[in-house]
Amino acid sequence: MLETSARLLRLLSLLQARRDWTSAELADRLGVTTRTVRNDVDRLRQLGYPVDARPGVAGGYRLGAHGALPPLLLDDDEAVAVAVGLRTAASGSIAGIEETSVRALAKLQQVLPARLRRRVSALQTYTVPVASAGPRVDPDTLTMIAGACRDHEQFRFGYRAHSGATSRRAVEPYRLINDRRRWYLLAWDLERDDWRTFRVDRVTPRTPTGPRFTPRALPADSEIAERVARGVAEATWRYRARVVVHASAAYVRGRLPIQVDVRPLGEDRCAFEPGSDHPEMLALYLGLLGVDFTVEESPELVAALRALAQRYERATHPGPVPA
Repeated sequence: MLETSARLLRLLSLLQARRDWTSAELADRLGVTTRTVRNDVDRLRQLGYPVDARPGVAGGYRLGAHGALPPLLLDDDEAVAVAVGLRTAASGSIAGIEETSVRALAKLQQVLPARLRRRVSALQTYTVPVASAGPRVDPDTLTMIAGACRDHEQFRFGYRAHSGATSRRAVEPYRLINDRRRWYLLAWDLERDDWRTFRVDRVTPRTPTGPRFTPRALPADSEIAERVARGVAEATWRYRARVVVHASAAYVRGRLPIQVDVRPLGEDRCAFEPGSDHPEMLALYLGLLGVDFTVEESPELVAALRALAQRYERATHPGPVPA
């Protein structure tokens, strides 16, 4: 009886871990015959778990929905990972879930075996939580945006830019991205007719959501990550410039400390639009490229480069320091 019960728990765990299983795959994992698998599936159904069967050569089993709540079946590494996640969430960037995370972690510790409880308790005892210094996100806003992404509904909201200016936006939402304690929304801006990234903590939702839309071709996950990283790096720049570099785009990308869109203009020429809060700092970074470049559309950067050039020239010819 104990062996049968343990096998049923193992079978339920396998059905939770993957959407579809063939009878032969389950039999191989459990070390039993396919007939025993069928009998065990019938037992799970009697206990209230909806296990759907698909007939045919490619048939198999799938754990359905709307049945009894399955028990939490985690292996050692999964249990520790959940505990770490809950501990991290207690000081994370989503407002209002700190106490909930602590309660969930306490419940998890109560049901853990002794060997795992010791590991998780050590993590909790010897970890010093630091409250998030970044902006907090309303969990209701996150779930509303996620629902609009799922249902392909236009999302309307008020938005506060970095400068403090406010605007009303209407977008087609596609993805939520969490990066460095901040949440971002990748969406198609209907007014600007282009992809845009928005800080979720600066979003004030307007209800109800808009009409449904036909999803557009979404950029690849790697491109989404690059787009968000580039937007984060550029979001607070006060000064921008267009720079033509007399070197290949690959060379320039390799020399830049952050991800910037570098466009090839030929085999040995490329252009990009760097930025900074201070023209002098931008001039210093451009000097570190180690190749010639031409500045366009930025009088502040041109003035900073000339001042640096004169300073370096004086440094090579010691004399009276000008006032």
